[in-house]
Amino acid sequence: MKIDVTDSASKWFQSKMGLSQGNGVRFYGKVYGKTPVHEGFSLALTRDDQPGETYTKTEKDGITYFVDEDDRWFFVGFDLKVDFNPEKDPENVVYTYTPNGDLDK
Repeated sequence: MKIDVTDSASKWFQSKMGLSQGNGVRFYGKVYGKTPVHEGFSLALTRDDQPGETYTKTEKDGITYFVDEDDRWFFVGFDLKVDFNPEKDPENVVYTYTPNGDLDK
C-alpha cells in the first residue's frame, strides 16, 4: 500500500490541524459510513505524532502520514491518494482508492 498526499492536501493538513515538521497523521477505518471499497465503514484520521508498528507510511513536508499495522484490513489491496479541492466545499479533502494488486498475491 502506498499513501500519496498532494501538495494542496499537505498545506490543508498543516493549516487545519496545526501540523508542522515532526508531527503525524494516522489514517484508520471506523464503523459507520461508506467508502468506495467498504460498506458500513468510513475513513477516519487523527493526529498521532508517535507511530507504533506501521503498515505503511509516507512523509510530506516533514509530516508523517501513516496506517498502523492493526488497520491493515481497511487498506489492504489499495493505494490511497489524499487531495484537497477548494471547489468541493464542504468535502474539500478527496480520498481516492486505487487497486494495487496486493489482494491478488
